[in-house]
Amino acid sequence: MDVMQQNPNMKVAIRSHTDSRNSTDYNKKLSDRRAKSTMAWLVKQGINKTRVTAKGYGELQLLNKCADGVKCTETEHQVNRRSEFIIVK
Repeated sequence: MDVMQQNPNMKVAIRSHTDSRNSTDYNKKLSDRRAKSTMAWLVKQGINKTRVTAKGYGELQLLNKCADGVKCTETEHQVNRRSEFIIVK
């Protein structure tokens, strides 16, 4: 948020992700809610909503081997639960 306040022309895309432990549909909706919630928080802090987009990707972009049916530790699953802030302008 501080970086966006210091750079008023900056625009970001929020991309939220989940692990694979629920259904694909559930994870897509969960990540979408997470991304939109993050965006709402930024707007509440004074960032103009035209500077932010938000999208949930669910379990489509895992960072490790922890796909459906693969046994993983909690720490390994946690790696996939994340929100990324991509500077688009």
